[in-house]
Amino acid sequence: METNFHRLTSTVTDIVVKTQPFAEIVYWGPHLAHFSPQDCGSLLRPVANGRLDVDSPVTLMAELGHGLFGSPGIEGHRNGLDGSPVFTTVEVRQQGETLIIFSEDASAGLRLQSELVLTTSGVLKVRHGLTNLRAGAWQVNRFAVTLPVAERAFEVMAFHGRWIREFQPHRVTLSHDGFVLENRRGRTSHEHFPALIAGTQSFGEQHGEVWGVHLGWSGNHRLKCEVKTDGRRYLQAEALYLPGEIALEEGETLYTPWLYASHSTHGLNGMSQQFHRFLRDEVIRFPDNKPRPVHLNTWEGIYFDHQPEYIMQMATQAASLGVERFIIDDGWFKGRNDDHAALGDWYLDEQKYPNGLMPVINHVKALGMEFGIWVEPEMINPDSDLYRAHPDWVLALPGYPKTTGRHQWVLNLNIPDAFDYLLARMSWLLGEHPVDYVKWDMNRELVQPGHEGRAAADAQTRQFYRLLDTLRNRFPHIEFESCASGGGRIDYEVLARSHRFWASDNNDALERSAIQRGMSYFFPPEVMGAHIGNRRCHATFRQHSIEFRGLTALFGHMGLELDPVTADAEEQAGYQRYAALYKQWRELIHTGDLWRVEMPEASTQAQGVVSQDKRQGLFLVSQLTMPDYTLPGALRVPGLAPDARYQVRLVDHPNIAITGEGGHTMRKLPGWMNEPLSATGEWLAQAGLQLPVLDPESAILIAFERV
Repeated sequence: METNFHRLTSTVTDIVVKTQPFAEIVYWGPHLAHFSPQDCGSLLRPVANGRLDVDSPVTLMAELGHGLFGSPGIEGHRNGLDGSPVFTTVEVRQQGETLIIFSEDASAGLRLQSELVLTTSGVLKVRHGLTNLRAGAWQVNRFAVTLPVAERAFEVMAFHGRWIREFQPHRVTLSHDGFVLENRRGRTSHEHFPALIAGTQSFGEQHGEVWGVHLGWSGNHRLKCEVKTDGRRYLQAEALYLPGEIALEEGETLYTPWLYASHSTHGLNGMSQQFHRFLRDEVIRFPDNKPRPVHLNTWEGIYFDHQPEYIMQMATQAASLGVERFIIDDGWFKGRNDDHAALGDWYLDEQKYPNGLMPVINHVKALGMEFGIWVEPEMINPDSDLYRAHPDWVLALPGYPKTTGRHQWVLNLNIPDAFDYLLARMSWLLGEHPVDYVKWDMNRELVQPGHEGRAAADAQTRQFYRLLDTLRNRFPHIEFESCASGGGRIDYEVLARSHRFWASDNNDALERSAIQRGMSYFFPPEVMGAHIGNRRCHATFRQHSIEFRGLTALFGHMGLELDPVTADAEEQAGYQRYAALYKQWRELIHTGDLWRVEMPEASTQAQGVVSQDKRQGLFLVSQLTMPDYTLPGALRVPGLAPDARYQVRLVDHPNIAITGEGGHTMRKLPGWMNEPLSATGEWLAQAGLQLPVLDPESAILIAFERV
């Protein structure tokens, strides 16, 4: 029996897989210090009466042919035949913490290759490869990865959203049946981030047991959590294929996207820290090792009004504020005066830039800043020279009207000439100009995506990867940002090809407090673009103080999204202040462990970062709305060393006012804000730090320094 069980181990998590006769995970949980394969005998299941006379395993493929009667991991057929495969293990290879299981169904003529990798962070990577072994195409309708979770996982957390309101969490209790999350928009989407978290009842940031999964895929997807009638539960994730999209000819292999999974006995923070550690160790790769530079992006400052002399004034002012990277957004190319025309015509607008881009770039570089530029290569406007020359290059199905979105269509990257055209134009832009950074946008969904009459959403996603891979190989020094009207294309697979996400087109600090918190469950701060916008937000028209905007943008990759020339002296001083504050703390924020803190009231949000050596902590407390109670209670600070003593220091605040001449919310500050205070990490975690009474839509920043 012992040779049938294979263990993958890390310091925090273990996986035990039964490989014979089928591949089935029998244990996914905390690290086992005293594991023996013979222990697995304790999990041999009984067979219930009134059902099949044999046990039905929940295998990695969850085949219906086992009598699972739930959501199978594979569906397809060969012209109506070979439609119910059951895979039997034929070979197992293990090297370190990588396990590869080869299984076959001789009757159906299919081979399955299942790869499991347990990383040092405790994150499990899983994917399948399916090979057609015989003549005749095997039509793939569904192909998923299935992972079991414990019967005690009664609650599911997922994320919904929309444009300018991404990463909104919600929960459902799952006692029976299933919960399904589907995305058919052709990109990762604002609406359905490809992740599910299952956990014990009422799991929270710092308590409960959770199993979290994220599908690294930038196209259509389906995720599901299902409860069988026998009480067993599992998570399932897959790329979602449109009808007729995938057919395997003899000898061809199809791989699922990688599924990334984390188990934590310490709530959502433990899960997030594992994912963050994994990304930092194995995925995030900046071209050099410098700190994440302060951005200024011109979009909300000038939109399409490009005047080189004025842009150079903006750059001069930006540099004086502490900006380290200057980005020209949409509007620099031929005929691009609004969002109705010119996408696809990737040639410089010589009327706007009669002397080319180089005078602006040279000016930016002379000021000591890097230069970045915006592109949206995957799109084409009906009003463009490219469309007039190549109307057949649109991603569409013949015989149907082509629906525009933001006045644009999608360019079919499956057409070799279209792909080569984009590669040539992007190579001109990036090869003939000293560009350091590219903001790569993708501003619409795919409707009836077709190539040669067949559905082609999956193929379009793969061609996008190929285009970006080719450009990154040609220009390895350039950083790329993934933007899709904000947070529409954020996932681990695109992160492997980029260096930053634009979390949302919404720079409203109140909305950003929720968006960035939601994104933090799966992504660390250094890849989260977070900008200080105009005093009056362009997305919501809400107005916030520079302190609230500045502190909200601190826990990400900070930038400015505005025109610094027209800003008044008070605003400019604020931009300069928070750029300097970001530079002071970014090493800690971008390398430490992130902690989200549960507060007694939802109106107060708290989060922070503690250094790996636990010498420093930095926590942000945001008062989002009016609280229910007159006193806010204490901040219990996680992550510090229990036996160390820390000096508590107020780093930044919204010029907290004390009631004197009448009005306002607070008559007297808490004691630590008037007198120096030090306390142990244990006391700060268990008893906490009394907070001041804050106004709605304001925040304070508190540092903890080990003494």
